[in-house]
Amino acid sequence: MRTIKNSATELATSHARPVQASRKPTAAELALLRVLWRDGPATAKQVFERVQADRPEINQATVLRQLQIMHTDGLLSRDESARSHVYAAAQPQEKLQTNLLKDFIQRAFSGSGKELIMAALKEHVSEEDRAEIQAFLHEDKPS
Repeated sequence: MRTIKNSATELATSHARPVQASRKPTAAELALLRVLWRDGPATAKQVFERVQADRPEINQATVLRQLQIMHTDGLLSRDESARSHVYAAAQPQEKLQTNLLKDFIQRAFSGSGKELIMAALKEHVSEEDRAEIQAFLHEDKPS
């Protein structure tokens, strides 16, 4: 019997779908993606068990169906070589988040990253976070 880690290495050569997702993930899909990014490739049952801790009302059939839809839409790849299919995120977390952020900045802030940052700093950043951001900005300045 193969392990999931071995199955994960075969995703690129197995029945993996193209990496380019055709649409943006919903909030529920992002929750499933976070599990796969955090824990790596997993079966539908494993994803369900991990999601159920935060959402006890969810059922296994719903998770399986959502994973199947995400696979069809190109958000996930799937290794079909074993009886229990193994799902993995089609894109790294950082790449998907960057693409979502670019789209959000374009739609909500007319493409201005500065406007996004200013809005975030006005209302959504704690003093501790503000200090960390300030230190980060000072690191990039040439001496």
